[in-house]
Amino acid sequence: MSFDPRTPFLRRDAIEAGVSPRTLRGPRFRVVLPGAYVAASTVVTPVVRVRAALLPYAGVAWASHASAARVYDLPIPTIADEHVSVARAGLRRRHRGVRAHVGGDAPVRVVEGVVVSAPEMLFVEMAGMLTLVDLVILGDAMVRRRLVTPQDLLEFADAVRHKAAAPARRAAAYVRAGVDSPMETRLRMLIVLAGLPEPEVNVVIRDETGDVVRKHDLGYPTAKVAIEYDGKVHVLTVEAWEADLARRDASDDAGWRLLPVVSSGIFRRPEETLRRIHRVLRSRGLPGVPLRLTDDWRAHFPGHADAA
Repeated sequence: MSFDPRTPFLRRDAIEAGVSPRTLRGPRFRVVLPGAYVAASTVVTPVVRVRAALLPYAGVAWASHASAARVYDLPIPTIADEHVSVARAGLRRRHRGVRAHVGGDAPVRVVEGVVVSAPEMLFVEMAGMLTLVDLVILGDAMVRRRLVTPQDLLEFADAVRHKAAAPARRAAAYVRAGVDSPMETRLRMLIVLAGLPEPEVNVVIRDETGDVVRKHDLGYPTAKVAIEYDGKVHVLTVEAWEADLARRDASDDAGWRLLPVVSSGIFRRPEETLRRIHRVLRSRGLPGVPLRLTDDWRAHFPGHADAA
């Protein structure tokens, strides 16, 4: 194969192509991973890093776990190192910055020219690395991207033999279609883990003729309660602010109670958010609303004073 420095290459390949060790250490090249280089002009994207991680395996490994999630461009927390999988333990190699797993005959697919774990397998792999809420965020994003369906994840997690199958099954039961953002998933999980009835996702309000007049992130149509996550865009632009005012006026006219929630209501004051929602749902007489909230949510939203 011809030597192309615009794609990741190993040190030995560069030397065989006539690049001196001194030149390799100079400004023309950059280190992607220990022992793997690329031309300095190449932008080091997640795909470039994964290709560098796979170089020592000569085609017998594939990107898995966090590396596969990054190739798919799915929302996960920052996770150090690249992750690859091989069919059996004897094929693993030790390289700094790369963790090798034994994947057996796990299903794979090709994305951006890289062999990666299939979405269903990736979900199970990440169940061993993510918290419940972050895993549901990942699943919701997979469904939003049409990589899988919630039923696909449930069935695969139920059938697969994997050490992380149990947490994958638990998280798959919470994955829903139609979720627009990770923060909406977090808000929904906060509500559900507190023992409140699960709200519907993407509630559509229609007029007498059937035309769509409003949409809400989460809601309880029978009680006419809508819950929305408000990002910074809602306060940074006049247009968004005016649209919000008009929508809230329309909701009031139709008898709906609109409960906006901002990021601090999830990360800093989740208990206050739950109290608001709980109080409104009880006042509206929604069936299934408990007298007291459970404490199950606290372990998953620990960044606040009430967690203690």
